[in-house]
Amino acid sequence: MENFDHILLFKTDIRSESDKMNLQPVLDTHDCIENWNVDLDDEDYVLRVISHQLKHHQIIELINKYGYECHELK
Repeated sequence: MENFDHILLFKTDIRSESDKMNLQPVLDTHDCIENWNVDLDDEDYVLRVISHQLKHHQIIELINKYGYECHELK
C-alpha cells in the first residue's frame, strides 16, 4: 500500500489567481515544499502541498501569517 503522508490537504480562502500570486513567492521558495497547488474550482479552495518534512500545523501557520484562512482537510 502506498504512503501518502507527504501530501497535505487544506481547506482555504485562497479564491483567486491574485491570491495564489500573493503566496507563490513564499511557497515556491520554501525549502521543504516540493510542490503545491490550489484548486480554484473547488468550493473548499483546496490547497495541496507535497512535503516530506512539514506537518499540517506548520503549513496552516504559514498561510495564516499571510492573511489567509487554512484548515486541515480530514
